[in-house]
Amino acid sequence: MNGEQSAEFIYLIAILVFVASAFMVRRVPIGQGLKMFAGWVIIFLAAFVAFTLKDDIVGFAQQVMDERRAESTGVTQGGELRIKQSLDGHFWVDAELNGQNVRFLVDSGATTTSISADTARRAGITQSSRFPAVVQTANGLVEVQRGRAERLKVGHIVREDLALHMSDAFGDMNVLGMNFLSSLSGWRVEGRNLILTP
Repeated sequence: MNGEQSAEFIYLIAILVFVASAFMVRRVPIGQGLKMFAGWVIIFLAAFVAFTLKDDIVGFAQQVMDERRAESTGVTQGGELRIKQSLDGHFWVDAELNGQNVRFLVDSGATTTSISADTARRAGITQSSRFPAVVQTANGLVEVQRGRAERLKVGHIVREDLALHMSDAFGDMNVLGMNFLSSLSGWRVEGRNLILTP
């Protein structure tokens, strides 16, 4: 216990003594007074523990935030982008699509990177063909519009003029598909990490 913590402890003890003396002056019945005093002791002990461990608590919170950030944006190591697997078992990544922040599910089962109609509007992506296409999804056949992303940035990896599919049927889901993954020199899964090599 350092000097600052000792001072805090003495301060808390002084407050407890003050509370106890207040009970005595008010002539609170012993049973009720003991219950109230025990409640104050618990409160002050919790406060003391919080003060004592505040650096550890802040450090732990920072570690959780860093891990969450690494999970969603990826971490660059040796030129490779490592994306942590989420608790749901999937790989999600926060990317930039035409300068807009967009969350993507990485899906090697999707042939083409696909975005919701709302995401397309936010990113300023318009259809590049008058004729829609019909694609097979996990929810069956879906009619989509074709478009192209001027710039898609995933971590430090940038791809330009990338083909996209857009549809209201995707809801709020955006999928990073094989046309992005196959543009890389390599990608693999190691344990709970998806590793993308530019």
